[in-house]
Amino acid sequence: MTIHTPDWVRDAVFYQIFPDRFAISPRVAKPGPLEPWDAPPTSHGFKGGDLVGIVEHLPYLQDLGVTALYLTPIFQSASNHRYHTYDYLTVDPLLGGNAALRELLDEAHARDMRVVLDGVFNHTGRGFWAFHHVLENGGQSPYRDWFHWHPGALDGRRPIRPYPFAIDVDEAPDEPSLQPTDDPHGDESIRRLGYRAWWGLPALPKLNTSNPEVREHLLSVAEHWLRFGIDGWRLDVPTEIRDEPFWQEFRRRCRAINPDAYIVGEIWHEAPAWLAGDRFDAVMNYPLAEAILGYVAQGHLNEPVVRAHHEYGGTVHRRDGAAFGLELERLMGLYDRAVTEVQLNLLGSHDSPRFRTMASEDRASYRLAVLLQATLPGAPCTYYGDEVGVAGGNDPECRRGFPWDEGAWDRDSHAWTRAAFAARHALPALRRGAFLVAGATAGAVAFVRDGDAGGDAVLVAVNAGDEPVEVPAFAPQLGESMLRDVPLPDTGRGVTISVAPDGRLAVPLQPRTGRIMVRA
Repeated sequence: MTIHTPDWVRDAVFYQIFPDRFAISPRVAKPGPLEPWDAPPTSHGFKGGDLVGIVEHLPYLQDLGVTALYLTPIFQSASNHRYHTYDYLTVDPLLGGNAALRELLDEAHARDMRVVLDGVFNHTGRGFWAFHHVLENGGQSPYRDWFHWHPGALDGRRPIRPYPFAIDVDEAPDEPSLQPTDDPHGDESIRRLGYRAWWGLPALPKLNTSNPEVREHLLSVAEHWLRFGIDGWRLDVPTEIRDEPFWQEFRRRCRAINPDAYIVGEIWHEAPAWLAGDRFDAVMNYPLAEAILGYVAQGHLNEPVVRAHHEYGGTVHRRDGAAFGLELERLMGLYDRAVTEVQLNLLGSHDSPRFRTMASEDRASYRLAVLLQATLPGAPCTYYGDEVGVAGGNDPECRRGFPWDEGAWDRDSHAWTRAAFAARHALPALRRGAFLVAGATAGAVAFVRDGDAGGDAVLVAVNAGDEPVEVPAFAPQLGESMLRDVPLPDTGRGVTISVAPDGRLAVPLQPRTGRIMVRA
């Protein structure tokens, strides 16, 4: 089976935005008091960022090298993160409504920037109109089969508790007719709440996606916003919908509207079955993020923060250059090349501590991570604010307001990010070339992006260790040549390196630095 993935993603540099926390526009009226922008974020506070604020800062993003936006959910919701959907067909008024999305799409597309939205189709908020209809009408509601109910809840024999007290627990057992669930807290939530809730959270009723009307509603939502002009979907917790035909139909219908729509799943682990060409184009590449963190942070790894995270805690391990090179080879060989080239290569997200915090505020760790992001196969994705030094632990600390006062920025990190992405845009091999590890020693690794897709081959070398090294490398793709550095802040001082006729070379690296090298 030939796998087709959107060609534009190979050239993309993504920027993930949590809309409530990126930028406020005075053109979007707010209904009342907001949480102070610079105050520590809270789980329930709204800071008032909106979509027009994003529009007004598109020049900043374009200057950084960003060509695509991934927005966490924007549809009507009562939560600041908006994973509690009320209405999939209405952009939240606090974000500016549908008109603000129209403006964002038009202005982004005018700058050749793409926009990918977050689709939360496993569960809704308890304010979702169909769920509310059942609360009002019980078993007589025509929407009763849109969710998973305890039979006694629909005929009035058991209460429905969408807002339970902590001690309000019903000890009666589930009835035998209840279906099992892949959700580890699903059966318990039916007993306690009267309906199945995602991970037992009362605010998140789980949709019954085996119901034909539910499936059609969700698929029509995906089609609607693609017709509106979005460029793809990031799918929230898709493995919770263990229904292969649903996702296959999702792909078919999305591609019928836009053959180049990007479909990327939030899957934290390796997922070959999901990336075989009939469901998703890519996943959020957390395995690569974990490998990069364990390599570049080295002795700066903030182990208490990392170990406390629900995913990173068991998967982030310190690696030297040789171990990291082997892991890169393994990860780059997991999937068809068409998939590897469009993976969403992030360093962190709204669901993880900030990269800078996991690396104990070490600037060099961030620089080396961005250098790897910019030069490895797949589309790099910056979580808003990482490039200017925003730090923070687990949710809600990782969701701070963007510091628009430039005096508070880490300007060196901003300059480095901008330069690394500029190199990616300038060198076709970094976006489309084959990947090969060329050598490794101590804390350093070198790899080549072959020029098979056009342009010259590129050598990348990184030393995450604390001692200077000389990496022996074998790169016949470079031919007999002299190599020069692509300019990066504080590196590349005009020193050239010669490649022998058999492709052998040695790359000197200072501690905690990296180089991108091309033919002189």
